[in-house]
Amino acid sequence: MHIRPNRNRHGRGVRGPLIPTQVPRYRTRRESFDAAVLEAYAPLQQRFGRQLGQLDIAVDTVPRMRLSIHDQLPDEITADGPIPLGRVIPAGIDPSGRPTRARIVLFRMPIEQRAQHALDRQELLTKVLTSLVANYLNVRPEDIDPNYAP
Repeated sequence: MHIRPNRNRHGRGVRGPLIPTQVPRYRTRRESFDAAVLEAYAPLQQRFGRQLGQLDIAVDTVPRMRLSIHDQLPDEITADGPIPLGRVIPAGIDPSGRPTRARIVLFRMPIEQRAQHALDRQELLTKVLTSLVANYLNVRPEDIDPNYAP
């Protein structure tokens, strides 16, 4: 009886994951980005928890907005030039008549394309979240983070 090695059907590599699913390296890019967003948002949540209690945080892959390059972007959008990085969506009413909560939406792909490595991504996320939370609270970003630089 011949025992076959554990390889894929073309004989080029091992079957299954190379690393255990429990280690952080196993995360997908989306999961890693979501964890980085929560890490960047945690200090803001701790400091302004009462004011941010009715605010949701969401991540979208790309911006789904119709923007004109010639128009000035609204204040509720944080952008790098003409490319939106995040947006504040105010509370309102959905199409079925139910109230919705205010939401900050971060756009994953534009942020990741501007970051060379994890530290750059974390700094950019902190900057974008500071700007969006300041817009939501109707204060200056410098009031939230004294080191904020636009």
